[in-house]
Amino acid sequence: MATVFTKIIEGSIPGTFVWKDEVCVAFMSINPLATGHALVVPRTETDHWVNLSRQHAQHLFDVAHVIGSAMSRTFPCERVGLIIAGYEVAHTHLHVIPTSSMNELDFRNAKEVVTREELEQAAGLLRTTLRDMGEISASD
Repeated sequence: MATVFTKIIEGSIPGTFVWKDEVCVAFMSINPLATGHALVVPRTETDHWVNLSRQHAQHLFDVAHVIGSAMSRTFPCERVGLIIAGYEVAHTHLHVIPTSSMNELDFRNAKEVVTREELEQAAGLLRTTLRDMGEISASD
């Protein structure tokens, strides 16, 4: 059975994408810890990140690095956090989160409701920064 992330990647569930390439995508979290919180997700369903090939794992971290760099230029934050928890959905995903304190990285603080408009606004800002950085995989 396809995961919710596979359904988002395939387009059967809406997603707010900021990155698409042949290996992975990145889209805004619907339960963000902060404005700009994005998920980097491999196109191939892999439950645990340690089961990714080294090449795919490196690619996901490279994309998270690029997106994190863009976040630090786009959203007010002291750092960009990176979390691989792996319990919410059985499909590897890297949480990339603009943050100003360790307390902001607590999943108990996730927004339960976020509007499509809020997601699109944050994604638009992030895509603009990615394009300004010369990243051609930034996605509408």
